[in-house]
Amino acid sequence: MTALAFGILALLLVGPAPALLARAQWPLRAPRAAMALWQAIALAAVLSAFSCGLAIAANLLVPDANGHPTTNPLDEFQSLGPVLWTIYVAVFLLTLVIGARLIFTTIRVGVRTRARRSAHRQLIDLLDRLDRTDRSNPLYARDVRMLDVDEPLAYCLPGLRQRVVLSEGTVSRLTRDELDAVITHERAHLRARHDLVLEAFIAVHAAFPRFVRSRSALAAVQLLVEILADDRAVRAVGHRPLGRALVACADSVAPRGALAVGGPTTLVRVSRLSDTRSATAVASLAYLTAAAILIVPTLAVAIPWLWEISHLVTAPR
Repeated sequence: MTALAFGILALLLVGPAPALLARAQWPLRAPRAAMALWQAIALAAVLSAFSCGLAIAANLLVPDANGHPTTNPLDEFQSLGPVLWTIYVAVFLLTLVIGARLIFTTIRVGVRTRARRSAHRQLIDLLDRLDRTDRSNPLYARDVRMLDVDEPLAYCLPGLRQRVVLSEGTVSRLTRDELDAVITHERAHLRARHDLVLEAFIAVHAAFPRFVRSRSALAAVQLLVEILADDRAVRAVGHRPLGRALVACADSVAPRGALAVGGPTTLVRVSRLSDTRSATAVASLAYLTAAAILIVPTLAVAIPWLWEISHLVTAPR
């Protein structure tokens, strides 16, 4: 029953729950709470999947009279029956595959993304058109680079050597307040390390089988990180400068591994700037739900397993 409960919970947290949350409108008013809930769902889904596998492993290695586990899962073939034993083994192997895919995807995404950023960082440092001798230039900063491009470009490159990349087209189109909004937006991404949040969701999304995972989860999280950066820019310069800057940079694109100020979510983000409704109640409920999603499964796993471990340790040899 424990394995079944955790298996059902993992399926719900990977499929239906993200699909429902992605269609909700309240995360636009409480993005920080929504992000906490998304992270809790992702982490609880992984923990539930592993807990399901561990519970099945416990059934395949039933302790003997002295409290020691049997050393061969085949010993339980007769007691469980061929059908149930086959299901247990199949689910346990699927759990191992998910764990291996999660580790592999995390490493692959991290290595490839950082290689792209390093190569692109070297390129923009060579192509930088900003006059570094003019310290009176309002754009003068260690992390800002400007490219000789007429199209509006504005994005950031996270990492140890962070960069905020602007094009001359962006600088010429925006007023000083609007430019400050763009730079503040990109620096908010860098300061909060939103790139790591996205990498984690990419890894979790790729780890689970396609027929159970939600396609909308990653897109919803990408929108939330942009909204969180927007809110930081609003606190710095106000709603109107940011709104005008977002419209001007709506067609801005970025290389893979970077975070652009524009993109397909611009219309939604501009629309929400006029929504001043309080979201305190829904944010509090989201935080409580996130805590419950994490704490309840963790306690349900930790307490029985701590009891089993103590029983094994104290069992007579």
